[in-house]
Amino acid sequence: MTATEQATEQATASPLSVIIDRYLRHVTVERGLSANTVAAYRRDLDRYRLFLEERGTTEPADIRSTDVSAFSGSLRGEGALTASSTARMLSSVRSLHRFLLEEGVVHEDVAREVKPPKLASRLPKAITIEQMERLLAATEGDDPLAIRDHALLELLYATGARISEIVGLNVDDVMSLGEEGDADATLPGDMIRVTGKGDKQRLVPVGRFARTALDAYLVRVRPTLSGKGRPTPALFLGQRGARMSRQNAWLIIRAAAERAGLEVEVSPHTFRHSFATHLLAGGADVRVVQELLGHSSVATTQIYTLVTADTLRDMYTTSHPRARG
Repeated sequence: MTATEQATEQATASPLSVIIDRYLRHVTVERGLSANTVAAYRRDLDRYRLFLEERGTTEPADIRSTDVSAFSGSLRGEGALTASSTARMLSSVRSLHRFLLEEGVVHEDVAREVKPPKLASRLPKAITIEQMERLLAATEGDDPLAIRDHALLELLYATGARISEIVGLNVDDVMSLGEEGDADATLPGDMIRVTGKGDKQRLVPVGRFARTALDAYLVRVRPTLSGKGRPTPALFLGQRGARMSRQNAWLIIRAAAERAGLEVEVSPHTFRHSFATHLLAGGADVRVVQELLGHSSVATTQIYTLVTADTLRDMYTTSHPRARG
């Protein structure tokens, strides 16, 4: 877009659109939010803007608490939105209004009294170790894409990383140049560098199975795939040589679950949930798991302790002679 086109677009944009763009630039720069998070904020706030404009409100200073309450009511009354979606959308609106007050655009935060719906505490969905082994085994084979897919799934389970973090990996994030202890080594052979939310980086250990699968992919498959497209530092590549997308990774996981004959729903997040649950069940400290997952607060990680507590309770009830009434 040329400078003239940008100026024309800005001139025709509504005041609400302009202030939303300003807010999104703020959260991008000041809070370091990921592109996916900012895109979700934009969708939420564009919906809010359209609602206000339909009510005849086009200036930020003209928004009243009744407008915010009406928007909240419209979300709750539609029935199509889940409680979590409604809560996320209202959180975006509340955050926007705090920004308007902090920037001196308005003199009152008209959204401060609007409360999001209470969310039921949902335990993460994890699969058993046996089910995970079946899932990983379903990608084994000598076919180049099978080698790639096996490395992908092994790395997901070994690290507990988000699918966006895994497909965002570059070769340099996992390569160890030279032997262990060599001055040229960029990373220890059993560690990879993961870039999480807000571009925060963390080092995550990789077990022997995942490292073996990853090395096989790097040596036997990636050079061929990279020759099919433009040069890219991406670790996992699609059939055309470009960086693998999250959607493609999701399809690979779904196909592997079908081949494994799993009767439970499996998604990329299943690997993350199972990683945390299996570690905690094996005695890992919750703060270590917090660090591995890249959670900013241990409270986020502690939900997984509920899963292991349920497991322990079931084992106790079925095993202890005086546990049953």
